[in-house]
Amino acid sequence: MGLEQYVSWSEIDSLVGLLSNLVLKSKREFSSISTLSRGGLIPSRLLADHLDIKKILVDEKTISSDSIFVDDIFDSGETFDKIISKSDDPAKLLYVTLFARRGKKFPPQLIYGKETDNDAYVVFPWDKIEFEMSEK
Repeated sequence: MGLEQYVSWSEIDSLVGLLSNLVLKSKREFSSISTLSRGGLIPSRLLADHLDIKKILVDEKTISSDSIFVDDIFDSGETFDKIISKSDDPAKLLYVTLFARRGKKFPPQLIYGKETDNDAYVVFPWDKIEFEMSEK
């Protein structure tokens, strides 16, 4: 196995609490959360509960600027680039992630809970089985 960093549910809970506070400090109103079905679905649900947002949109073709986009990690920036191109107002898009890969240039729309400690692959509780199967 390579270098990996396992994340606990306790750490996820702490990061979601931190992120909800950061979103609230933005003083913006959001009608929904948008996400991708792989990676962002569980953090989206947790953040939605903290922010009392009832609507979660998954794998949408267009992303409204009054919707928070949530992912588990900002890594290469590839997902961000795809999402920003789907936004109706890229300057207003709020892109929220649990982790951001250290050493990367972060866009101004990014809010993250924690930078990664190193270049290890981050293994979240919801993708642990998939990750371990891929290592066999």
